[in-house]
Amino acid sequence: MTYESTARPAVPAPLWLPGEGLVLREWTEADLPAMTDLFDDPGIAHWTPLASPFDLAAARAYLATARQARLDGLRVQLAITTDGQLPLGEVLVIRRNANDRTASLGYSVGATHRGRHLGSRALTVLTDYAHHTLGLPRVTLSIEAENGASAAVARAAGYHLTDEPPILTVDKGRSLALRTWAHDRP
Repeated sequence: MTYESTARPAVPAPLWLPGEGLVLREWTEADLPAMTDLFDDPGIAHWTPLASPFDLAAARAYLATARQARLDGLRVQLAITTDGQLPLGEVLVIRRNANDRTASLGYSVGATHRGRHLGSRALTVLTDYAHHTLGLPRVTLSIEAENGASAAVARAAGYHLTDEPPILTVDKGRSLALRTWAHDRP
């Protein structure tokens, strides 16, 4: 596949971010089966906008979209690993446009890998990268009030709940009220 863009990518590829006992790295074609194992999960389907069911075709489409968004300077999606190999989840940086000075981060961890603080550790590494390498003064998370696990990850990574009004949206037929959590550059 060939990807073209008129925008300059926000960060060079390939991206490899070690820290907190993890390695965050770019997704590859070889990861497609692992993506289906991680993302074809009722919990991930409930709390994220990922396709459900998340089969091999969905994984291919997801990777293609991720690569194009990366080229456009809008998104960076990285596999969470402990060894640079086996994906255990994902973290991502999302910008509205390539010149945006703020970004929204996101994360998901495969069901069989939860309980190891992978989400908070990966979020800590990516938050540091967003502040110090991308130069973003503020990064945010959008979390449903009922998603206690994600709120705990946010707190553990040093985020605070803001007093901004909830973002009201609809995803997969569900009405959502997303609360904003923020981390400001130290």
